[in-house]
Amino acid sequence: MECTSPVKDAEGRQRVNRVTVFERPGLHEFLQRTSEFADLVLFTPALEGYAKPLVDRIDAHNRFIHRLYRPSTVTTEYREHVKDLSCLSKDFQRIVLVDNNPYSFLLQPLNGIPCITFSAGQPVDDQLMGTIFPLLKHLSLQKDVRPALYETFHMPEWFQGQGIPQTEQAV
Repeated sequence: MECTSPVKDAEGRQRVNRVTVFERPGLHEFLQRTSEFADLVLFTPALEGYAKPLVDRIDAHNRFIHRLYRPSTVTTEYREHVKDLSCLSKDFQRIVLVDNNPYSFLLQPLNGIPCITFSAGQPVDDQLMGTIFPLLKHLSLQKDVRPALYETFHMPEWFQGQGIPQTEQAV
């Protein structure tokens, strides 16, 4: 697949990079079934020029109601490109962020579902439909997702273990 690079060549033309992408098993079923009960938002720290062609291909059925790229992330004293969910809503009761980088939900640790990074060399991967989908389905029935996510992942304590003090986040 070809993706536009933010870097220009010596003549000032946008560079085009060829990339190989491996889709996580169950991705399309996961997006289709999850979109039946949740609003899906893509939030990536990637630059739009690089990521948009990939997302267009993955989201051929327009299941994402919104797409957020690197300019929507923030820099904290601990990390760059942190995903701040307040750009979506000030009410965090019904927002969940699934990410393979737990630092992505540094600002709202009670809203995060950490997942295992996928690599094409894995012999079996059923995390989307076997683990994350059932959890999201359960969370869809909750008035506030944060207590269940806290009980499952204890992310504030994980951040404290990484030397990152947590500010109070109301539950």
